Amino acid sequence: MPTHSHGRHEHGQNFLVDARTLRDVVALAADAEGPILEIGPGDGALTGELLRLGRPLTAVEIDERLVARLRRRFGRRLGLVHDDFLRTRIPFGTGTVIGNLPFHLTTAILRKLLHDPNWGTAVLLLQWEVARRRAGVGGATLMTAQWSPWFEFSLHGRVPARAFRPMPGVDGGVLRIRRRDAPLVPASERAAYQAFAHRVYTGPGRGLAAVLRRAAPEARAGVDRWLRESRIGPNALPRDLDAEQWAALWAIVRPCDRRGRDRAGRRR
Repeated sequence: MPTHSHGRHEHGQNFLVDARTLRDVVALAADAEGPILEIGPGDGALTGELLRLGRPLTAVEIDERLVARLRRRFGRRLGLVHDDFLRTRIPFGTGTVIGNLPFHLTTAILRKLLHDPNWGTAVLLLQWEVARRRAGVGGATLMTAQWSPWFEFSLHGRVPARAFRPMPGVDGGVLRIRRRDAPLVPASERAAYQAFAHRVYTGPGRGLAAVLRRAAPEARAGVDRWLRESRIGPNALPRDLDAEQWAALWAIVRPCDRRGRDRAGRRR
């Protein structure tokens, strides 16, 4: 049964109206712990279900008309912030971030979340193809490879376009991002590692072996040995590596990686 009838397209809002998807998202939220932060609650269909979990809930909504509606509906049960999420500080100790994201803001919101240390799990509704790529289905994107040592990305279902009002032109997908309890790469090496991953993804060469020889020439012997021992063919692509393989590769490259260390030092 639909719970919304209209969205305001100046904010890119497509409200979720499908009861099954609402239940699925809430179930994923229930798997995590701690206070919940909801991005763009709209009329509050998901908000009402999240409040049933009995955990502190704060919602960030940019639309002043929807803010007024949410205040009338939920009163003091809901912590409400009238602001743009991209300008909002995520409270320390946030356990779970939930959001039905405007498709045109997906990348900006993902980048904000990945750079922020104050949350543990995110359950996000995204455009289907974006959700698939971020989860590494069919191969990891550069963004996923750059962040997978610190986060796990997983896909949790396709959401048909008819589940939203107004109905978008594409399906949605549910992406879960979980912060790793034990990072595969130390946080102090993040900038250097990400610069290395960028070189690998954007570097010239046919196949991973050729690309790595240019991206990490100082570590060529160790990298070639790792490729053989890992049984990774020379024509494999960067997108074919999983998080553990990226971390293992970085452990070989790091001692020789002057370019990454220099770049990280300049950023600091």
